[in-house]
This record gives sequence, C-alpha cells and structure tokens, in this order.
Amino acid sequence: GTPITNIQFTCDEVGPVAVEIWVIDLAGNADYCEAIMLVQDNGGFCGPTGTVAVAGVLSTESNDGVEQAGVALSSTDPSFPAAGMSYLTNSNGTYVFAGLPTSANYTVTPSEDENYLNGVTTYDLVLMSKHILGIEPLTSPYKQIAADANKSGSITTFDIVELRRLILGITTDLPANTSWRFVDKSFAFPNPNNPFLTTFPEEISISSMNTSQINQDFVAVKIGDVNNSVVANATAASDDRSAGTAFFDVANQVVKAGEVFTVNFTASEKMAGFQFTMGFKGLEMVEVLPGANMTTGNFGIFNNALTASFDGGAEAFAVKFRATASGELSNMIEANSKITKAAAFTTEGTRYDVSFRFNGANGTVVNGAGFELLQNTPNPVSEFTNVSFVLPEAANATLTISTIDGRVVKVVKGAYAKGVNTISINRNDLTSGVLFYQLDTPTNSATKKMIVAE
Repeated sequence: GTPITNIQFTCDEVGPVAVEIWVIDLAGNADYCEAIMLVQDNGGFCGPTGTVAVAGVLSTESNDGVEQAGVALSSTDPSFPAAGMSYLTNSNGTYVFAGLPTSANYTVTPSEDENYLNGVTTYDLVLMSKHILGIEPLTSPYKQIAADANKSGSITTFDIVELRRLILGITTDLPANTSWRFVDKSFAFPNPNNPFLTTFPEEISISSMNTSQINQDFVAVKIGDVNNSVVANATAASDDRSAGTAFFDVANQVVKAGEVFTVNFTASEKMAGFQFTMGFKGLEMVEVLPGANMTTGNFGIFNNALTASFDGGAEAFAVKFRATASGELSNMIEANSKITKAAAFTTEGTRYDVSFRFNGANGTVVNGAGFELLQNTPNPVSEFTNVSFVLPEAANATLTISTIDGRVVKVVKGAYAKGVNTISINRNDLTSGVLFYQLDTPTNSATKKMIVAE
C-alpha cells in the first residue's frame, strides 16, 4: 500500500505507544519490528493531565543540600517494558523528573559513592567510642546509620577500625558500604534509639501515579560523619578554623648516617583525639612503638611518611629510625597533612593544628604544618572542586589555574588565615582536560595538577 513515513501524536497519546516499523526492499520483501515510543510533553502543552513529575530534595540532617548526587528513576507499566532515567542534584540537593507518563509505577533511588573522607575525622571515632561504651549515645537515628561503617546493622569497634584505616590513608573506600546512604524523609523510625531494628527505606516507590509528586525527599547520611561536619555542596564552607596548636614534644638531637635510634613523641596536653602525617627525610623507619591505649592499627606506614590517628587517652608513642644521612632531627621530621590531615580535637570537638616541638640544648624548634598545597577534591572535576592549602601564618595568597600551554583560565586572590583554607571552584570557570593550579604567597609557591571532565 502507501507507506506511512511519519506519525503525529496528540495529547491523548502521551505515554508509551506501540509502533510497528516496516522495511521494504526494491523486490518487495518486507518485514517489521515493534518498538515502544515514550511520547513526552516536556513543554507542558497538554496541561496537568498530560504528564506528571517527580521531584524532591536530598539534604543532610542539618538541612544542607547534597550536590552532584545521582538519582535514578525507574518506571514500570503492566502493558509496556520498564524504562529508566537519571539525574544529578543541583547545589540545593534538588532533583526533578518532568514529562512523565501517567498511570505508571515509579521508583526513586538516590546514590553517591565518592569522597569517602569528606566530614570524617578522628573526632568522629571519639564520639563513636562514647556511644559504644554507653557514655554518650549518638542522639539521632541518622548519626547511628552514619556510624555503621561496615553496614552490619550495629555499631561496634569494627566500624571504628574501618574508618580509622580510611583516615590513615590505608584504604580509600569502605569495602562493605557506600560513601552516602539516603533514607526516605517521611519514614518514622519505630525506635529512633535503634534504627537497625527494622529495615528503613532507601528508595521511594509510587504506584499508578496520576498526579505530580514534588516532595519525595530523602535525608542524606554521610557514612563516618557523626558530628555533621560534611561539606555537602560547593556553597557550603568547610570549617577548618583552628583554636590553636597542639604540640608533640621531641628531644632534639644530632644523628649520624647509619645510626639506629628511637624518637619519643609526647603530647604536651590532653586531647580527645589526634591525627596527622609525619614526614621524614634522611631517615628510614625501622619500627613503630605504640604507647599506652594504642596498637599498630593506629598507624599507617608509607614511603617517607607515617600516618597516625588515636584517641581514648593515648598521648605518647615512639618510632625507631635508621639515619641514612647525618643531620639534626628538627630538620628531618615534620608534621603535615599530605596523607592524613593534621588535627587535634578536644572533648567538645574544638579543632587544633598539630606541630612537633623539638627541645634541645640550643633552644626549642617548632616544626609543624607549614606551607602546603593539597590535592583538589573531587578530582576529576565534574561540577565543582575544592582546593585546600595550609599556611603557617596568615598571608595574602593567589591561586592561578592554567592550561598545559600556560593559558590562565582562573585567578583567585585573597587574604587567608593561618592553618587550612579552602577555595571552591565551579566547573563553568574551567576548561576540559588537564590543568595546573599554583598557589603563591609572599614566601612560598607550589603547583599541582587537576583533571576536568569533558
């Protein structure tokens, strides 16, 4: 007959439509297949009865929207094959699926599995220990879910072990868990003091949806963060302010190449928890000697570096070294944040910087977290990235981002405080590919590389 080469659809046909697609050759041979077309009214021309929408917000218990989290929408209809689509949340944590056919069944499932260390510090382990011992129970079901690092449905010392390995840089993820979990906000826990007694919903299902559902919200739980310190989006500021410096006292001495000796590190004051990276040069580490209330599990061993994270009253430890060059210890050992960010915490959670204080016959030398440019996160960059750096003193600084051929794409200048500072960069201000970022102060300069996704 007469081939039909185009079809027009009306508002009455919004939704899945079965279509036969025919192919005929010059000899008259013909065959067809059946396809399902999803007719959508994305412009809303058919009115409210034509299509529906599903929308909501992913936000933390502190109501901070989670940016760049993935949200999957799957749909089923008894008469047609299953379909699905995905969405990345904006800076407010909002997601929207519009132009959806009516009468279908829909399921919304959020997920995020990046940047495991975001919001996770040794202070979280302090709070988890108090919960396990019954000294100070975690005050909400979401904090308890955050503390269940191994996803066992309980909070135990095994969770602390998993998170400590993450802090120490030994692992980069949690083998049995994801970086975030999301709980249907409308769900009421039967027993808020134990959210694991029943299965809590991590997806929202809507049956035969004929009207838009715009409040399908989730509470976002950052695993390992029980004090709500996570930076959930690019507009949220990271609170890296320091109340001062916590010192580890060390006896300064001159060592000779080939000499084997032990260095004792003693905290100058009691803290609820410590974490830091110990960098060393001209030295080989022979053995870590944990102090009281410590084990070797409180340390991570790397090439020319040792990471540490301890709490529970631990205040002193020792390291046995072999000198590969002659020199003075104060010039050979330092505290920095290259692997584990240097920080100490009081019982109330107040953060301090960490420095080593070398005491000797010629006086005292403080060697701590000096000038340092850290790797941007997340990297590769998709929507935004944070560039952090450490200043030994307050100073003016300039961050310059450029291409491989030297073309400058972004410059940020400002006056920054002593300690850790963070600059947030939007993807729209960058170009795709490999970029270099350089930080300059009146006395120091450093450069690192970032990757910007297409």
